[in-house]
Amino acid sequence: MGKRQSRPWIVSDELWSLIEPLLPEPGPKLVAGRPRVPDRQALCGILFVLHTGIQWEYLPQELGFGSGMTCWRRLAAWNEAGVWDQLHLVLLKRLRSAKQLDWSRAVMDSSHVRAARRGPKSGPSPVDRARPGSKHHVLVDGQGVPLAVSLTGGNRNDVTQLLPLLDKVPPVAGVVGRPRRRPDMLFADRGYDHDKYRRLLRKRGIRPVVAERGQPHGSGLGIFRWVVERTISWLHSFRRLRIRWERRDDIHEAFLGLATCLITHRHVQRLC
Repeated sequence: MGKRQSRPWIVSDELWSLIEPLLPEPGPKLVAGRPRVPDRQALCGILFVLHTGIQWEYLPQELGFGSGMTCWRRLAAWNEAGVWDQLHLVLLKRLRSAKQLDWSRAVMDSSHVRAARRGPKSGPSPVDRARPGSKHHVLVDGQGVPLAVSLTGGNRNDVTQLLPLLDKVPPVAGVVGRPRRRPDMLFADRGYDHDKYRRLLRKRGIRPVVAERGQPHGSGLGIFRWVVERTISWLHSFRRLRIRWERRDDIHEAFLGLATCLITHRHVQRLC
């Protein structure tokens, strides 16, 4: 994905030109006080927390990004306004207009993360002695471009999120014709093996290619499925996503959506 930046939390002019038109207008100040921290600086503070995993209250003031509470409020407000969903769609449109989205197949998988606190969309982990945990569910195209991500409790079965995750794929325009949101094939591991969902996928015009339970390893699907595992590793390269520190699920989902946009933006820079 290119060379690692020395300070990846600094928002480039090109990325800011995509984000700025999507931000909601700030409301009027009710009382006089300090001037409002510029949105671009607040976004840098949010990215600093996302990349380093530092606690909000320890955000260094000398960086000039505002206080941790200011950045937290901006993140919550922008997520509520749907900024990250809109940005993700803009980036996907750029990829499709350059014919760099591989709709011939999509790959789905999930990854478990420990939850430091119990809260919505957390549950007893089946892989960590029933400690609280959450799951990141990821759907990518044939190249590993993230099409949709979601958050559930750690005890949710993967197959139950198959259709909801497909429904989260936005209609992507960018070329002449109808916007597209369905791949031709869907690859998945044994966790998604269920005849009921195979039938539902076929009704949607999607050919399921799912490993079967009870069969020996070596199905050969690894030559296609590795792209989603790589994308999950990119998501977890953001330290704030390795452990769910937030009790509120919407804040963790905001970090997850922002990280998805950053990964998609890297693909845009590389392919477009």
